[in-house]
Amino acid sequence: MTIQLDHVIVHARDKVKSAQQLADLLGVPWAAITIGPFSAVYVNDGLTLDFIETSEPFPVEHYCFRVSQAEFDAILARIRAAGIPFRSDVRGPVDMKIGEQYGNVYWNEPEGHQWEMLTVSYARQAK
Repeated sequence: MTIQLDHVIVHARDKVKSAQQLADLLGVPWAAITIGPFSAVYVNDGLTLDFIETSEPFPVEHYCFRVSQAEFDAILARIRAAGIPFRSDVRGPVDMKIGEQYGNVYWNEPEGHQWEMLTVSYARQAK
């Protein structure tokens, strides 16, 4: 059996607002009605991001999505339309540019988490 990541829990102050924003940007479905303590974003058939609300401090996390060029263009258009600042470098200034090497951009959502999308994987080469 191939091991696959099924879901990740993402901490938030407002789980519904955070889940909706990400789902809207990615153009994927989300659970408007929470499932247990979670508001779920259905990234694809095999991965769900489960947003959970907390008032406790939590670390800022980094999540990266590999997408096709057509998906990248559509998501970037939604990011721009929403007026969300983005950058071409993980720790760089907001330059509203696309990274040249991997065709990637980074943006932070209101909870502080850093999202990235790219068209070329950083993953190891297949053997």
